[in-house]
Amino acid sequence: MTGRIELADVVQRFGDRHEARHGAFMMPSQRKAMQDIVACQTEALGGRRYQYNDCGKDFWHYHGCRNRSCPKCHGPRIERWLESRQAEVLPCGYFHAVVTVPEELRPVFLKNQKIMYGLLFRTAADVIRRLCLNPKYLGAEPAMLGVLHTWNGRLGCHPHVHFLISAGGVTPDGKSWREPKGKYLIPASLLSRAIAIEFRRRLEKQHPELFPRCGYAVWHKPWNSFIKAYGENQDAVMKYLSRYVFRIAITNARLVSMDETHVTFRYKDHDTGEMRTCRLDGVEFLRRYLMHVLPRGFHKVRYYGLWHHSRRKQACRAWLLLTLAKPPSDNGRTTITELIEALSRLADEALAPMTGDSDISESRAATPRCPHCDSVSTVLVAEVARQGRR
Repeated sequence: MTGRIELADVVQRFGDRHEARHGAFMMPSQRKAMQDIVACQTEALGGRRYQYNDCGKDFWHYHGCRNRSCPKCHGPRIERWLESRQAEVLPCGYFHAVVTVPEELRPVFLKNQKIMYGLLFRTAADVIRRLCLNPKYLGAEPAMLGVLHTWNGRLGCHPHVHFLISAGGVTPDGKSWREPKGKYLIPASLLSRAIAIEFRRRLEKQHPELFPRCGYAVWHKPWNSFIKAYGENQDAVMKYLSRYVFRIAITNARLVSMDETHVTFRYKDHDTGEMRTCRLDGVEFLRRYLMHVLPRGFHKVRYYGLWHHSRRKQACRAWLLLTLAKPPSDNGRTTITELIEALSRLADEALAPMTGDSDISESRAATPRCPHCDSVSTVLVAEVARQGRR
């Protein structure tokens, strides 16, 4: 099969064969992802038929599945989520950190996903916050957002967490905003060692049954993390969020071709920066794809520091402190308007709790644009209900 193909086509062709070979090891969330992807934007999920006033043609608009692993629902989720995040972005610079684990740990992560992914998340976030609070580095509480990714370009297992960290924070006494002393927030080598030591300590204490499975050598080799300045203010943050928060293991745009036995897709070789192709047996392709469908209820987007829901007042205070710390206006003082806006945020606790990636609902009442004339002037002609229950 050449031309444009979708992940749904791959699931339909190789799903039964994958079930026969790997069904005994599949999680409920993986089965549901396969079912949702096949049904997405089809009559099975219901939809509406619109007639467009401008061109007179009609068109069926079927509902999406809203599964977080579905490539068709990927783009709209990003747009809706970004709109809800704009009011929460602090007007400061930001750093980007990536925390990885050694290759030897990957099999243990795959077999114990909720435990190991959750432990990596918590450990990395706590270490970063602890180092930021150290007066030697920042000496303040930053705003942090973490996003779990579990794949590499060839759909292999590669667990790592991306963190967006504000270039500054509120001091422990809550009275001032403090920025990094230099161009670095935390030394990357120190961050790597601290995470490795703390992860080992927590794993041995909290999950002694898993600790021996990790092997001895993994604790005596370097763990690789990096951290670098990312950009300034809202534009940088929005770029980061759109790039990382709702990224999935593979999109339809990367699928090249499919035949009776194999699937070919594109990926970026990070060593050379070039795009390459990978051809996999269809069942193996689905096995790799499903490795990155997370267990039900696991939040791959998490918030820490000033962005944690329990610190709304601190985050609002950060807005006020940043406003007062801005360079003076032409009249030599912060303008009244600026102070009113900052005080309004503080008084009203304008920051609603930042939420995870599972609470984004799709608005089914939105009117689609006409695929023929791009019009939004429509008349609802017919509606078909969802077939059965999800």
